[in-house]
Amino acid sequence: MGVELVRGQNHPLPRTRLEILISAEVPVLVAAALGDEGGRVRDGQGIAHPGAPVLAGVEVPNATAAGHRLSADLGALSEAVHRVTVLLALPGPAARFGATAAPRVTVTDADGTEIVGFTLAGLDAESAVVALELYRRQGGWKVRAVGQGYAEGLTALLADLGLPGAREAAEAIHEAARPGAAQAAAPAKTRPSDGGPVDYTHPGRQASPRLQPQPQPQPQPIAGDAAGWSMEERLYNQVWGMFEDLARSTAALRSAADFAAARLDRELDAALADPRARIGGAGEAARKAAQAKHDELMGRAQAAHDRDLAQLTAEAKVVEPALPAAYARWDSPVWQGHRMPTEVPHAVRLGDLHLPEAASLRIPMLVRLPLERGLWVDSGATPADLTDTAERRRLALDVAVALAARLLAVHPVGEFSVEVVDPAGSGAGPIGALTRTGALTGPPARGTAGVAQALEALTRRVDLVRMAIGGGATEALPDGFDTARRLVMVNDFPQGFDDRALTRLRFLADEGPAAGVHLLLVADRADAGEYGPSLDPLWRSLTRLTPSPDDHFADPWVGHAWIFEPSLPPRGGAVLQQVLSEVFAARIKGE
Repeated sequence: MGVELVRGQNHPLPRTRLEILISAEVPVLVAAALGDEGGRVRDGQGIAHPGAPVLAGVEVPNATAAGHRLSADLGALSEAVHRVTVLLALPGPAARFGATAAPRVTVTDADGTEIVGFTLAGLDAESAVVALELYRRQGGWKVRAVGQGYAEGLTALLADLGLPGAREAAEAIHEAARPGAAQAAAPAKTRPSDGGPVDYTHPGRQASPRLQPQPQPQPQPIAGDAAGWSMEERLYNQVWGMFEDLARSTAALRSAADFAAARLDRELDAALADPRARIGGAGEAARKAAQAKHDELMGRAQAAHDRDLAQLTAEAKVVEPALPAAYARWDSPVWQGHRMPTEVPHAVRLGDLHLPEAASLRIPMLVRLPLERGLWVDSGATPADLTDTAERRRLALDVAVALAARLLAVHPVGEFSVEVVDPAGSGAGPIGALTRTGALTGPPARGTAGVAQALEALTRRVDLVRMAIGGGATEALPDGFDTARRLVMVNDFPQGFDDRALTRLRFLADEGPAAGVHLLLVADRADAGEYGPSLDPLWRSLTRLTPSPDDHFADPWVGHAWIFEPSLPPRGGAVLQQVLSEVFAARIKGE
């Protein structure tokens, strides 16, 4: 008996030669998409379907049927293939999975020994669904129960996999699956199905009991065990893999809890509704049986989550010390001997993310460079934060200064600079760490006039660069033009801003990143309330960070609310001053 998975749960695959059995109440078509490390399918040649059932490493049936057997040899796949997505679709235009019994998927090894099973419950208006995916992880392979349905059908599913021309590909797959069309396709090696019940007894099964394969030990985690051209890129991809695994494992735990609770409620209601159950001990026995089923399911779900968490925690212990300065925590030893790099890093760390079910495991929040969006450090109060206003504003500015210092330190000399707008001079203390080391392009802009002058110069800069890039004449920029990317840190926004300055700031937020100008606002949104909704586009265009833990980030896979914690230097330490001094010394030497 294999492991029963719930939606989002994963399980290691002990073998690379597999069979995937699919059982449905009505005929369905089956396909398998071969994706890269991001799960994207580059073209139609990467999909095995009834019209082209055989690809290197994957073979699917060549017709619709109520039962299917897919074959997979993961060892025969190209190294460029990192995910095999198994998908189902109903052939009729008005068909929906909610009108039939839930399909079931079973993964076995080549000898027929069941590894995992998954019932695709909870589908309704969907006519296409991603059943499961096989994916590379730490030098091996895993299977994940997905169950993601698409009411818009196969076209929407293929588009979600990144396939160009998804509509045309979906139409071709449906056409190839029509009765009679399969004869024109290359014959599959799998046993043809007539649409009736399928005998899933494997030809190699013996009547006598067989020894079950022993559980395979989890591979020892290795830093940099992911795809990428450089160690830095591999570490980036590995961190994102950990992020995704924790998101999906937690989704599986939460899904199991919801399912177990709903089933318990139904069974208890049924027991109470039956008058016969109230006589004698039948009712109590039914309640105990329902509770036992609930506890057994939750025990298995929690054990699976604990296993995933232990593996990810072990991986984090080897990955965190290997991270380069751009990715590392401020208390990492990598900062002690830091020297200015010669290349722009792949990404930068903004802070850490975690979930309540795994509070001890922090996932670095890495964002690609150059920054595609500006940053907003929210100095306003939140319901869960009891910090007083003055302290929260100071903490917000500390976060902004630490981010500015990190960006300066991880860029090559002369390729990144910081400009400060501090109208009332209220940030003189924390910003002093930047001014004392000469890390700024000039003194902070003060007062309404200083704000207007600084934003006017930045607007001209962005306009000039945009015209040069648009005209393909970047070499025509004026002699001595500073081509370094620039971070514009604005403290206590919107203090000191008039309507004209606000318009320019919104322009910089929208157009600045493409021209090398990035915003970093330290602001309380409530302070800008008098401007009404006119500033809403500005807030939405920025990535919101908080100086204290807050659950406002959603992951791109299942949409969990993740708790963000900023990356700050240890209190009382000198690491920030040391790093900024190194930036200044390298700049002087370069001049």
